[in-house]
Amino acid sequence: MTDVHAALHGRGIVYFGNDWNAENRTSSHHVAARLAQRMPVLYVDSPGMRAPNASGRDLRKAWRKLAAALRKPEPIRPGFWRCTVPQLPFRRVPGVEAFNRAFGRWAVRRALRSVGIDRRISWFVVPHPGFLAGRLGEDLCVYYCIDDYAAHPGVDAELIGHRDAALSRSADLQFVAPPALLEPKRAINPQTFYAPHGVDVDLFRRAGDAGTPLPPAARDLASPVIGYIGSLHEWIDFELIAWLAQQRPHWTFLLVGHAAADVGALRSLANVRLAGPQPYADLPRWAKAFDAAIIPYRLNRQVANANPLKLREYLATGKPVVSVRNPEIEKFARWVRIADDREGFLQALEQALAENDPDAAAERIAAVADQTWDRRVDDVLAVVARALPSSSQAA
Repeated sequence: MTDVHAALHGRGIVYFGNDWNAENRTSSHHVAARLAQRMPVLYVDSPGMRAPNASGRDLRKAWRKLAAALRKPEPIRPGFWRCTVPQLPFRRVPGVEAFNRAFGRWAVRRALRSVGIDRRISWFVVPHPGFLAGRLGEDLCVYYCIDDYAAHPGVDAELIGHRDAALSRSADLQFVAPPALLEPKRAINPQTFYAPHGVDVDLFRRAGDAGTPLPPAARDLASPVIGYIGSLHEWIDFELIAWLAQQRPHWTFLLVGHAAADVGALRSLANVRLAGPQPYADLPRWAKAFDAAIIPYRLNRQVANANPLKLREYLATGKPVVSVRNPEIEKFARWVRIADDREGFLQALEQALAENDPDAAAERIAAVADQTWDRRVDDVLAVVARALPSSSQAA
């Protein structure tokens, strides 16, 4: 048994992440799935980051979720369970915060007893349930920060910023995915480590396999096909995509993902195809149709502090990539064309389409081949194992 396995032996993880059944697979899901291959994991769906509307609909939804929290954890597979421990969203109403703290602690401890996780590590991937840090009888608290949460559209920015800073201070260990957040987070907690995203290389490289079938909706599209995979949220520059589509009406723009914002302007364009959300395992089939892939983010605080998951996934497909600029993307400038304005983006796409070849595709795949999710999780667990108290101390 290795030192890491010995340190983790007999322990489980209570993991606070995004909705497990969300359409968009995030690093929250990828990390949890790998952790569950190594030790028992209770995955706690943690809704409630959005600032609510003062409506009966929101209140009824909150009560339904509270009722769901009374059910036993649902098995995902052996040693891996999911439960929901929501919070009432009306946090500025007197008494709501106290209720959320008391109910959350009781519900999580009840779920942990149900699945038999007695010695545990708490692991937070979102900040808003961070008031439970240190209140669950855990041996260690980990904050795995993957985004600038207070910069998300629609959230209670003041509250989420406060929760994020408080969890950063209280965590025993903090891991940060966006490089732009590393130093600010380290100033709050010296036990802060850089942990960039991983990628499922074996899955996404199938986009280049001759035997990988195209989805029916991606067949017979006019070439070249400019592709995007991911949710269509407010941080996507829809105006840029529309402008590109108007400048090159003979190109096809294939957008794969859930439309979480108004995309009416894109639907009206004849050369834009909105494929909607697709199963994660099918994404390489869609990417196979791409002649180039794009990261068309708006240049705002959220994007400046982001570590785009799709960056490594695109590279693992071998397809040419054109993107806006941010610190993480700049690290891959050798393999990604970076544009600073609309005209530059269009020119970069023209160059990418003209210069693409099998050797370049192989170089892009090689650039991320050693950055798998398994390796990322093993690196993080090595740090966690060193920080854990010994078995004799923990007993």
